Amino acid sequence: MAFTAKDVAALRERTNVGMMDCKKALQEADGDMDKAVEILREKGLASAAKKAGRIAAEGTIGVYTEAAASALVELNCETDFVGNNPDFKALANQIAKTVVAVKPADVEALAAATIADGSISVADAIQELFLKIRENLQLRRFALVEGTAVSYIHGGGSVGVLVSFDTDAADKPEFLEMGKNVAMQVAAMSPEYLRKEDISADELANMKKITVESALNKPDSLPKPILMRVIDKVLAGNLWGEDDVKAYEEQKQNKFLFNFLSKEAVAKLAEVAVAGKDEYIADNIFGKAIDGRINKQLKEICLLDQQFVRSDLFDGTVGAYVADVAKKLGANITIKGFTRFAKGEGIEKKSDDFAAEVASMVK
Repeated sequence: MAFTAKDVAALRERTNVGMMDCKKALQEADGDMDKAVEILREKGLASAAKKAGRIAAEGTIGVYTEAAASALVELNCETDFVGNNPDFKALANQIAKTVVAVKPADVEALAAATIADGSISVADAIQELFLKIRENLQLRRFALVEGTAVSYIHGGGSVGVLVSFDTDAADKPEFLEMGKNVAMQVAAMSPEYLRKEDISADELANMKKITVESALNKPDSLPKPILMRVIDKVLAGNLWGEDDVKAYEEQKQNKFLFNFLSKEAVAKLAEVAVAGKDEYIADNIFGKAIDGRINKQLKEICLLDQQFVRSDLFDGTVGAYVADVAKKLGANITIKGFTRFAKGEGIEKKSDDFAAEVASMVK
């Protein structure tokens, strides 16, 4: 079956594949347009398989929200250039819409589902975009939130957030503004929990263990009475050199004492402090200091206890800000949870040593 230049152009329009590849596919298909499309897809699959081993740590976060549900999707690629491609971003948002429509159990089910506003599967839609972009594309994860939620996308898709609410004010502009501000807070401050009650006893115990060890290994941060006891043990055991003993005697009233001690002297203090851990843990002064540090950490990692970053709007915690908006509206507003995706987080990116690469080429 013969074909014309218009057929080549039509195939290119249909598949977004280069003109030469379209021409070759039509030749192989003897002019049959549908067969040519299948040939391009098959070749694309083979090419995609070759590139599947490449690290895809760039990409975008897609989002879709409607009254009943909302979704976030992370779609990865190899380069930032492709991550900013309008077609790539549009596909991520289309897949997020599919999540809301299909409510898949996992990524595999999502890939097999028919894409929203389309007639092919999500996997095939990704494959078709690959034919145009020619980079390793990976559908990594998604989150589905049913009920009232407010979304926020930062940096053109570098971070995506969904915050779910229980409220009777979902249709009010003031609620939507508040929800967006809370979502921006999550994007900026990356909390780990909604409230401290969500942290398990084991996690709290581990946090305390790490905080104690960190304090003992950094003697300049110890409460002064504890530090003096550690120093007395070091001096009594002749564990410092003459220069450090002299420096201590001359500067012991100086709040910048540690600037005058050697690294070895500070390390010895830490060693003695760690060795006496049981003694210091039982000390009320040390215990209060540790409790204070843990409470500070909790305020940093728990969303409701974080200081609200938009101090121009409200001076206080996020929890207090939400309560203030609810009071002004005469409404009930409760944050139920949040999801935060940052593109490529947890993916080990390739580190190219250009100098080493050039050197290897000239050997």
